[in-house]
Amino acid sequence: MAIKTILIIEDDRFIGEMYVRSLKKAGYEIDWMVDGNDGLIAARNKPYDLILLDVMLPERRGTEILEALRGGTEDLIPNTKVLILTNFEQDDESRMAMEKNADGYLIKAEITPSKLISVITQLDKPA
Repeated sequence: MAIKTILIIEDDRFIGEMYVRSLKKAGYEIDWMVDGNDGLIAARNKPYDLILLDVMLPERRGTEILEALRGGTEDLIPNTKVLILTNFEQDDESRMAMEKNADGYLIKAEITPSKLISVITQLDKPA
């Protein structure tokens, strides 16, 4: 599966704009939502290849979005990869629960746009 469409759910304007600009320049089609409710609606209504999901969001936390999409009996986004992006230090139990339902977990402070593109390229490779 080639990653072409990406949904960014990120409330920090600076970070969101930086990701949008970098990823569009790299050739990806991007939608960007700044709150959890809009992000969840977008993820349910349009198929994306990848969702970049912040944890600390207004309206609905990233963990709730991930649970709504993947945590139930049915995976609502079976063909979508999910990368958690956070600066919030998780306790081990929370982090393990998120990692179980996500395809990666990145600390925003450590991720430059070029490193993010590199991570996405790695996700795109067949296992």
